[in-house]
Amino acid sequence: MPSVLADSGFLVALGIQRDPRHKAAKAYLGRFKGQLIVPSPVVVETCYFLSTTAKVRMLDWFRSGPVKVVEVPPAAYAEIAAILARYAKLDPDFTDAAIVWLAGEIGCRGILTVDMRDFGVYRSKGGKRFEMVRWFG
Repeated sequence: MPSVLADSGFLVALGIQRDPRHKAAKAYLGRFKGQLIVPSPVVVETCYFLSTTAKVRMLDWFRSGPVKVVEVPPAAYAEIAAILARYAKLDPDFTDAAIVWLAGEIGCRGILTVDMRDFGVYRSKGGKRFEMVRWFG
């Protein structure tokens, strides 16, 4: 079963029906045969943008859908801080750095994101590039 990381841009589009990429996100999931991997900071960041009803719907989906939410342990904070420092000119947030960290930990390079610019620059362990999964036009 293939795995792909999900960034908050994809999940926000999925959770907000009026989002211009909502239909594309739903269509992608209709075709996807694998597991979405979501670092826990992505859950928090996504919920910030959703209505209460959409938050509840999203959290229910995380429990029952093809989603694996991965906690970021405090032991990873030093490595995440190093990622933040390495890409300081891009002004990354904790969520992006957590995705980069998790990609290196699990060896998953495919990502669903709208942030092509930054994820085109970020590298996981060993200098591995992210593979931008095409999910919207």
